Amino acid sequence: MARVVVDVMLKPEILDPQGQAVANALPRLGVDDVASVRIGRRIEIDFVGEPDLDRAREIADKLLANPVIEDFSIRVVDAEPDAVDSRS
Repeated sequence: MARVVVDVMLKPEILDPQGQAVANALPRLGVDDVASVRIGRRIEIDFVGEPDLDRAREIADKLLANPVIEDFSIRVVDAEPDAVDSRS
């Protein structure tokens, strides 16, 4: 099985209020060295057989991202079983 990951982010010129809220909260956690935060989405598409990057690009352009305000990138990754949360 082949996995294609689509990352969707607001275009740089679009205000990201969610990212701003996170950036504004960081000093309260003692984090003072972060200049800005942008928040996006990660979508994983599992293809049967070989990954179809043209099909993934079409899906992203027509369904997953709003091309007026968002950019997206596509990459192929190894499909692995669901990872276990590694937080201690």
